[in-house]
Amino acid sequence: MADTDWLAAAFEEHRAHLRAVAFRLLGSMTDADDAVQDTWLRLSRADADEVENLGGWLTTVVARVSLNMLRSRRYRREEPAGDSEPAGTAAPAETADPELEAVLADSVGLALLVVLDTLTPAERLAFVLHDLFAMPFAEVAAVLGRSTEATRQLASRARRRVRATPSPARAADLARQREVAEAFMAASRGGDFAALIAVLDSDVVLTGDATAAPSGRPVTLRGAEVVARGAVLSAGRAENSELALVNGAVGILFAPAGQIQVVLALTVRGSRISAIDVIADPGRLRLLDLALLPDSRLPG
Repeated sequence: MADTDWLAAAFEEHRAHLRAVAFRLLGSMTDADDAVQDTWLRLSRADADEVENLGGWLTTVVARVSLNMLRSRRYRREEPAGDSEPAGTAAPAETADPELEAVLADSVGLALLVVLDTLTPAERLAFVLHDLFAMPFAEVAAVLGRSTEATRQLASRARRRVRATPSPARAADLARQREVAEAFMAASRGGDFAALIAVLDSDVVLTGDATAAPSGRPVTLRGAEVVARGAVLSAGRAENSELALVNGAVGILFAPAGQIQVVLALTVRGSRISAIDVIADPGRLRLLDLALLPDSRLPG
């Protein structure tokens, strides 16, 4: 077997892991595949005989490539790039497609991808590599070019932002809110008008910004029946939605493939929802304080 064939075969053994790392760092399969392909190009130009731990070397490289992409994206203030054709001599990466990306996003957790996007590039990398992939802080620090202690602090800060740690009393209140929100989502998914009425306060008020409303103008709906009809009509969104903390209260994120589009900020009183604020304006979305629910599990 030629050296290039051996190298390509060895790289393929690590491709799935590298895509998983890059996807959690970048939140886009297309960008993740670009990062993996760039990693292959760097490997093909390197002296592989000098690499003692190929898996560790590749993980470090794909993390550095992803970090540069995150920083560039942040500076440009733009969404992830569209599809691009991979290049290189390694076995070609699969073409990214929306359906596959949605499946991968769902396996990671839509809410987690959304919350990760609120972190700085350094925070995101420290959290993902250490907390999700168990990379030692010393190795993460080498990727970031920072001290081990500074990297620990980055991961700790990211951890606090990703998942809140409420007091026992607050946790009990959030559990109650979650139960109500889950009932609302279940009724929306099933188009169950009676169940929606049951979970809404009789005087519930729904407000939506101009971006959220089909008319392009802010909208206000009042009363359980009127709001329930609107919820039934938008039931399709529930399939790509997850619960999360929105400004400290349980809310609903509509984020197909992990790309946030709409947030429902809920006000729960007792066992019913008394207010729903539908937020779709990008400027308002950026100002939201988002976090995972306290009992959410983080995937590896």
